[in-house]
Amino acid sequence: MLSEAQIKAYREDGYIMVEDAVTGRLLDELRDLTYGMIEKSRMVSASDAAFDLDDGHSATSPRLTRIKQPHVLMPPFFEVLRSPKVRAVLEALIGPAVRLQTSKLNTKAPGGGAAVEWHQDWAFYPHTNDDLLAIGLMLEDVDEANGPLMVVPGTHKGPVLSHFRNGVFCGAIDPADQLFERDKAVTLTGKAGSMTLHHVRTLHGSAPNMSDRARLICFYEVASADAWPLAGASGAYVGMSQKETWEATQAKLIFGEQTNRPRLADVPVLLPLPPAPDSSSIFKTQKSAGAISAFAKPGERAA
Repeated sequence: MLSEAQIKAYREDGYIMVEDAVTGRLLDELRDLTYGMIEKSRMVSASDAAFDLDDGHSATSPRLTRIKQPHVLMPPFFEVLRSPKVRAVLEALIGPAVRLQTSKLNTKAPGGGAAVEWHQDWAFYPHTNDDLLAIGLMLEDVDEANGPLMVVPGTHKGPVLSHFRNGVFCGAIDPADQLFERDKAVTLTGKAGSMTLHHVRTLHGSAPNMSDRARLICFYEVASADAWPLAGASGAYVGMSQKETWEATQAKLIFGEQTNRPRLADVPVLLPLPPAPDSSSIFKTQKSAGAISAFAKPGERAA
């Protein structure tokens, strides 16, 4: 259970770290399943419904940016959200009814695994209210060397910065934006089994993994059940009929009951349209729309 101090920190700073959220055999199982998927990726030569491949991927040296929707491909990744400790954290932060939007297991290969440019999740999928957060469950130890998550405290209370370039949604801010206070960024490191939680409007990013170890973090997008995605903003229910949409929300409930009465809040909204040429993942969005890199080395051409 979260302490009052932790809850206050989340409300004030827009993020917290919870140690030992997942331990023992369950953590081992999630890790084993992940390495099993990385092994399977040796048979894949192009990104597909399961794998997003990084530059240099091959059968002899698998390199992934992410495993897509691990909660679908590996059911224990969904069930972990219903474990007593994780459920208690979610109840304390966003209420008695909580729904999973989607998940992604960012694997960040050793020796330069791709950076994630600075962004606010809200820019990708605004809802009727902003009681949404992202969980980052660490499957291996995360330190300064292997591309940890970084956040800028308090940005969940401020404006949503521009995530457009040349009139197209690029999924990243311009690092030269005067409202980007990079010097205030906090690095979130921790032991395997720890999890970070950051508000949907908190500005965050992560540098390339320059270590010799994979950085395995499963990210979950989680919403209060009364937060509904806006049309044109989220791919979660694209192409579904009303019946299919309702069934999908029921299937993704972590706990509580799904309401058909969205809670409307006074929140800043700008739809991520027109979309990037390739919006199949954040990596493809940022690359295909020419996002300016905050992590390029001096003299190196930005993406």
